[in-house]
Formats: sequence, structure tokens, C-alpha cells
Amino acid sequence: MTMNKKITVTDTILRDAHQSLLATRMRTEDMLPICDKLDRVGYWSLEVWGGATFDACVRFLKEDPWERLRQLKAALPNTRLQMLLRGQNLLGYRHYSDDVVEAFCARAAENGIDVFRIFDAMNDVRNLETAIKAVKKTGKHAQGTIAYTTSPVHTVQAFVDQAKAMADMGVDSIAIKDMAGLLTPYATGELVAALKAALPLDVVIHSHDTAGVASMCQLKAVENGADRIDTAISSMAWGTSHPGTESMVAALRNTPYDTGLDLELIQEIGLYFHAVRKKYHQFESEFTGVDTRVQVNQVPGGMISNLANQLKEQGALNRMGEVLEEIPRVRKDLGYPPLVTPTSQIVGTQAFFNVLAGERYKTITNEVKLYLQGGYGKAPGEVNEKLRKQAIGSEELIECRPADLLKPELARLRKDVGDLAKSEEDVLTYAMFPDIGRKFLEAREAGTLTPEALLPIPDGTTATATGEGVPTEFVIDVHGESYRVDITGVGVKGEGKRHFYLSIDGMPEEVVFEALNSYVGGGDGKRKQASAPGDVSTSMPGNIVDVLVKEGDTVKAGQAVLITEAMKMETEVQAPIAGTVKAVHVAKGDRVTPGEVLIEIA
Repeated sequence: MTMNKKITVTDTILRDAHQSLLATRMRTEDMLPICDKLDRVGYWSLEVWGGATFDACVRFLKEDPWERLRQLKAALPNTRLQMLLRGQNLLGYRHYSDDVVEAFCARAAENGIDVFRIFDAMNDVRNLETAIKAVKKTGKHAQGTIAYTTSPVHTVQAFVDQAKAMADMGVDSIAIKDMAGLLTPYATGELVAALKAALPLDVVIHSHDTAGVASMCQLKAVENGADRIDTAISSMAWGTSHPGTESMVAALRNTPYDTGLDLELIQEIGLYFHAVRKKYHQFESEFTGVDTRVQVNQVPGGMISNLANQLKEQGALNRMGEVLEEIPRVRKDLGYPPLVTPTSQIVGTQAFFNVLAGERYKTITNEVKLYLQGGYGKAPGEVNEKLRKQAIGSEELIECRPADLLKPELARLRKDVGDLAKSEEDVLTYAMFPDIGRKFLEAREAGTLTPEALLPIPDGTTATATGEGVPTEFVIDVHGESYRVDITGVGVKGEGKRHFYLSIDGMPEEVVFEALNSYVGGGDGKRKQASAPGDVSTSMPGNIVDVLVKEGDTVKAGQAVLITEAMKMETEVQAPIAGTVKAVHVAKGDRVTPGEVLIEIA
């Protein structure tokens, strides 16, 4: 089917492009200078907010994400601003009560969002309804979203049925969100044609170029009736990002699908972001190029980067292949969820544990338990019942919309955050991320907000930065040899996540890890290594979320004694033997590394 119509464009340069390539680290100060030109291009919309940008602003950049939105709205008066919203999860990693969802959508619209792309990681439309209604109440554009994936249960008809259900809820358009780059050109054409035949709504195609075929997918989408494509300025395009804006504008120029956008102006913008990208070189991942393995393992680029960092911390980067092979097996056990936040973290972390533990499901994360119970919604396919029983035992399944079990919580959140919140927006920041949100608001109150450091650009120029970047020198003795090691740590102490840079230059691996352990303190730098049968330790680096026992308590073998967090997933750490707690060496908030004695049981 060949259509004859102008194609409109949404550019992701201010959100998904740098989220995909630069760990969402672009600062507002590098967005505002180019906004005048972006505003003159003639885009249908610019995606500027949502996804991981809110988290990154508060956690790393020490920027108020609401203030970023207001500044962008003022700087882009002629262009719709768009955000990505995770349905009932909003911008966090759990379901929020309906009153929080309604308040968040209302404030986002008031502060500048015109278009809300609303999706659910499970494609469970029940988790979209409150957000869609809330957006419609503001008079803004609600875009219902299909989280695209492939599996035995994800058919064209299933996606069409989902789109019809979202249309019945009042959405203004339908987006195909291909977060991992799984679409192929002819599959795209078939799905778009089916959606256009079934519904009178605009269809938007959003595909990451991880497998190197996204631009072909967009062309087939256009030929089969798609109304809009998502692109990224070429200097922040391709790989795990999106097809280049200039390339797609040029490809459709002087055809019935001509976008009408000013190619020369976009090229000027591309040169600007070419320079900006260099500033954030330290956040470039090794996994942002073309990788057709995604067609098999379905792992989005950002998820691969996260797994790579965790494996590096374990000294097990060579096991990335095993983790990528395990992910599809875990996904099948969980009923084939699409791999998008938060299900990508849920599946990826469980696969990580399965591989490093040497035994599948020896440790099951709390999020997998909640998923199998129905806490995230209905799984697309049948789950592994043996695994479900192992994870939740005789606990009752959640078969209703999960948020139906949540009581209104906005009043409680207002009370909890207290005078630190100067506005409803501050309350919602705290709601999204209670721990880091509170720290952010406290630092703002004290006037001590300091963004993470930016390392010098490789050509010798220094990027503007504040924070710590002064090398720390260590002399490490290993096997009778002494080594001098300079380590630069990037990040604010106590924030839980830092990046370490050192040149190993032929140093033995144990030197590298001993140096890093000395620098981060291995938690407190004094914990001994587990050796006794009752020594409780963790299998991966992370933070202590809660300590469930105290000295003198009697515990059973297998009883949960700690809860740790890594990769945004929580895991129970269990007692290896029955006995009495003789010592507790950790407290809530402590950083821990594998093999350390955290609790002693005898």
C-alpha cells in the first residue's frame, strides 16, 4: 500500500538520543543555546523529558527536572514538547497510586508537556488507563504506545487488539515503540498497515537502530501509511539511538512524503551537537554501535551497558555472552515480557544472578517474585509455574489491576517530605525517588548541589565541570611487586554510584581490583572476606537497603537477613545456616562488595 502524504517528524535529540548513547547525561546548559534553531526547524514535536531524564537530573546532574522543563518550554515556544511516561509507573520503578499519577500528569502539562507518550512494560492496557484519562483531562495529546517485541504470543493481531483497547480509552495517536531495535522492514510494513486499516488514528514509528535496519523500517512504515517518524540529529544518531534526522529528511525529500524540514538548518544543529557529544565522552558505552545480536537476545543498548558495568565490577566481563544467552531463557520463564524499563532490569538482573551464581534461580530478586505474583500486571504469555511456586509459594496471585490495591498516597508523601518541598513539583520529585529525591532537596536547601565531574576531553581541552576529579595515588603490593596506581573517581561521595578511571598498562588484574577496593573502601574498607559457614555475604556489588536482624537474634537457614539493591533491583540475602547472629557489620545505605562478611552467624 503506497500513501501520498507529508511525513511529520519528532526529534529525540534532547531525550532518547543522549539517553541511548551518553547515559542520559546531557545537561540543560548544553540544550538551551541551540533551542532557537531547533524551534525553527518545523518539527511536529521534540522529545525532551521523561524516560530516564528525570532520574539522571536528580541523581547525577543535580538539576531540578521541572526547572529544565520550564526553561525548555520558554526556549521552544513554537514546538510541541513531548515526554515518555511509563503508565502507572510514571518515571519511577513501581506502580503509584492513582492520585499520584493524576497529579503528576497535571503538573507535567502545566509545566510544558504537550504530548504524553504513555506505555506499559507489560503492554497491559489496564496500567495505562489512569494516565490516559489524566492527560486527556488537561487537554493535552495522549499517545497510546505499543511496546514492540517478538515472541510466540506477540502477533500483529495482538498488537492491533491492544491499539483498539487504547483507542477506546481515548488516545489521540498510536506509537510503535521499538526500544531494542527488533523491528525488521517488512514486519514494520505489515504492522503499520494493519493498524492504519483498523483505526483512524495517526501512527508513529519509534525504532532504535541497534541492528542497523531502523531507517529501512521507517521507510516501509511510511510506505504503509505511518504518519510520523522519530529521528535523532545525526551527531547523536544510529547504533542504539535512532535514524539520523538529516538522513531521513534527505531520503524523503522531493517525494510525496517530503517532510518539508529545513535540511541545512538541521545540519547546523548537527555540528553543534557534534561538539557537545565530546564533552560527555566518559559516558560513551562500548555497546552503542550496530549489533544484530539484539534480534536474538532482544536486549536494548542501555541494558547491555548496565550489564557490562555490573560485570566489570565483578571482574566477569568475559561472561557477557553467557548473560546474553540466559536473558531469553529468563524472559520465556516470565511469559515473554517486552524488555523495557522496568522489565528489562527485572529480566537482566535475574539472568545476571543465574549466570554468576552458577545455578539458575538460586537467588530470585524481589522484583521477579512480585512480577510472578502479578504485581506488575498480566504477563503476555504463560509463566513457568514451577518457578512461580518456587518464588512465591502459596501467596495469593494478584489478578486485578495492581494499582487497585494501592491506597491514595499523595497526602502521605507531602507529609513525609515536609518543608523540604517548596511546591507540588517537589513533592512529586520525592514521590518518584524517595531516597535520592530527599537528598536532592536537602542539598538544594543547603546550597550544596554539585553535579558529577566531567573528565577532560581527549584532545586536551577541559570540559566545564565541578566535582571531584583529582587522582588518588595508591602503592599496591601484590606477590612481592609494588605498583603505583592513580585512580580518578567521578561522582559525589555518598551518592552510591561512581565511575572509576585508571590505566592498567599491563598490571595484573588483582592489582586493579585491589586498588579499586581500596579506593571505594570495599564498603568500609575493613570487612574481612567470608570463609566460615555462617558468614553472610553478597554475590554482587550494591547497597544495603535494609538490615532485617540484629545481634543476638536466632535465625533459620534460608531466612532473609538483609536486602540489597543493585541495578535498581532489590534482592534478599539469606542466612546460610541456622544459628544466632553474632555480629552485624553493615547498616542501611552501606556500599558492599562480593565476598565481604556482612553478618556473622554461629
